[in-house]
Amino acid sequence: MTYRVGLYTLTSPLHDEAAVNAASAAFVSEIEKAAGLSFDFRGPDFSDYGSHDLDLIYVRTGGTEGLFKEIFPVMDGPVRILTSGKSNSLAASMEILSYLNMQGRSGEIIHGSVDYIADRIGVLCKVAAAKARLSGLRLGIIGEPSDWLISSAPDRDKVKDKLGITLVDLPVQELVDEFAKVDADMLGEGARSVMHAFDRKAPAALRKYADGAVRIYVALKRIIDRYGLSGLTLRCFDLLDSLGNTGCLALAMLNAEGIPAGCEGDVPALLSMTIGNALTGCCGFQANPSRIDPETGEILFAHCTVPLNMVQKYGFNTHFESGIGIAICGDLPVGGVTVFKVSGDLSRSFCSEAELLRNQSEKDLCRTQIVIRLDGAAATRTDICSEYFLKTPIGNHHIVFPGRCKPLFEAFLAAL
Repeated sequence: MTYRVGLYTLTSPLHDEAAVNAASAAFVSEIEKAAGLSFDFRGPDFSDYGSHDLDLIYVRTGGTEGLFKEIFPVMDGPVRILTSGKSNSLAASMEILSYLNMQGRSGEIIHGSVDYIADRIGVLCKVAAAKARLSGLRLGIIGEPSDWLISSAPDRDKVKDKLGITLVDLPVQELVDEFAKVDADMLGEGARSVMHAFDRKAPAALRKYADGAVRIYVALKRIIDRYGLSGLTLRCFDLLDSLGNTGCLALAMLNAEGIPAGCEGDVPALLSMTIGNALTGCCGFQANPSRIDPETGEILFAHCTVPLNMVQKYGFNTHFESGIGIAICGDLPVGGVTVFKVSGDLSRSFCSEAELLRNQSEKDLCRTQIVIRLDGAAATRTDICSEYFLKTPIGNHHIVFPGRCKPLFEAFLAAL
């Protein structure tokens, strides 16, 4: 993706503008090359500040604090200050950032090696793009959150204010009614592909659920189109009685298509998946810790709806709790992952990088099971397990994303 990055400059009148331009040209060019982008160089003209995906203020010399104070009233949101470390630019930037903090505003000095600066700009561009993607989204809540989710109610006003997301309530009955209208002619290529995989991999005992499981997927897609939804969470256990089936396969398919789809009506989990999808391009694996070892920092996560595009291979089984329907048994690649969760009012968050050590398949757990070990020293892992997971967790479901991307999530949360 190509990002638009505006570069605005502050230069002391005691310095010759042309000379400073020449001196800073190589520095700017090196950053552009390392970051793989071209700055929109605006110089000292701040009239369109705020119009790019990311705006940077390049403080090129000392003695620019007063200039910043003059243009400060036109600025909104966090202020990003770039310095080269020459001509007292870092000292001036620190004074400017201190002034920002005194005004109750947030900011950041981007300073260091060219590679560090380029990486940081890349992260900030992704954050800005993610915020833009989220603004205006509509997420469906099909049915009330499951009765056991007693701590997972969303604050709709804060979700709208901070993320720009509207939550849309729909009854489960609408899905049931839509399900009844679906016939074989409505199956898309994705559904046919999964059905083909099912024919090759599924035990004979599951075949009676196949048609219904895919019809749930098609019905959800029609509801998504009808209400302009970009994601949803489903009170899926209601389908056990009304349809004699589960939504596990449908949700796994939707997530693989880049449509965040959560189960049990868990809205904070859905918000976490949607944020992660905007940042990483992956909806993540909604799962709950089944076992935690505080001494090693190892955690067993399990659930039945892993996105089909997150796994190396997968098979089919029944939904764990009910023993009916079709659930996904997937193997995820070993390696780095990130565990993420936000609260329903966005006041709290958890983010930790980890190593996915192995996949397993115990009979008495949800069907996709992964064992991860939190990153860091042993004491750090123990502290996270005991202080967060065992004392102050944000609900039970957490979202596991591929790759170590904690700085990206943290930058997004800071931008809120």
